[in-house]
Amino acid sequence: MKLSFSTLACPNWTFGEITSAAKDLGYDGIEIRGMGDELYAPKLKIFDDAHLTETRSKLDALGLSLPILSSGATLGVYSKKDDAIKESSDYIALAQKLGVPYIRVLITADAFPNGGDTELFRKSYLTVCREGERAGVTPLVETNGLFADTTLLKKVFESIDSENKGILWDVNHTFRYNSEPVAETLKNIGAYIRHVHIKDSLIEKGKPSYKLLGYGDIPVKTAVQKLNASGYMGYYSLEWVKRWQSDLEAEGIVFAHTIKYLKELTT
Repeated sequence: MKLSFSTLACPNWTFGEITSAAKDLGYDGIEIRGMGDELYAPKLKIFDDAHLTETRSKLDALGLSLPILSSGATLGVYSKKDDAIKESSDYIALAQKLGVPYIRVLITADAFPNGGDTELFRKSYLTVCREGERAGVTPLVETNGLFADTTLLKKVFESIDSENKGILWDVNHTFRYNSEPVAETLKNIGAYIRHVHIKDSLIEKGKPSYKLLGYGDIPVKTAVQKLNASGYMGYYSLEWVKRWQSDLEAEGIVFAHTIKYLKELTT
């Protein structure tokens, strides 16, 4: 089982602090979703031409991978369609330089299952898939927004004429926003899942409240066990959204708890 955490969890940490924590705690990789004041990965100093070789060498020396670059490209929003294609292209170019196999794209930025246009998404995603294929990078669409409904996602996904496509399963989204049992999600999209976001939550005072793994009601254990049994070989990546909610539990505590919890599921 390969484990990573998203840099959303530690927005104020330096790259050195991030890599040291990942190495010391036993993580296999780091999912890039911004650092410090910069959310747009292609603009990060560690990835510019002057520092790219050093960055890759440091990761190699520590035995750490970058499994995915998570963009914010929203391919189902008309007002952002050109920007979304440009962002996807920038992330594909960076992923190619880094040897990263995947980037993340979205239908909308909204976690809730509303908004966005599935036909616009289909056309834009096909464009991104074809560009990614030329670069050896696969864009993964996340199960957020309308695509928390994986019956809908499967229908749209299977209409896209490209072999260079895949899905990022956010276990919280499909369960919390569409009440999907794990078995239904895996039946719908299991064959396409290449990366998994892990987090736990409860509904408190009428809205989702994020919790340490095992302290919410998201079926994380079931999801991991069923995926492992199916032969899933991708990463499980903690998405602790401290960048958006600064009052969440401290990074170090969450990182240590997460890796202990997930590894115990397989012993």
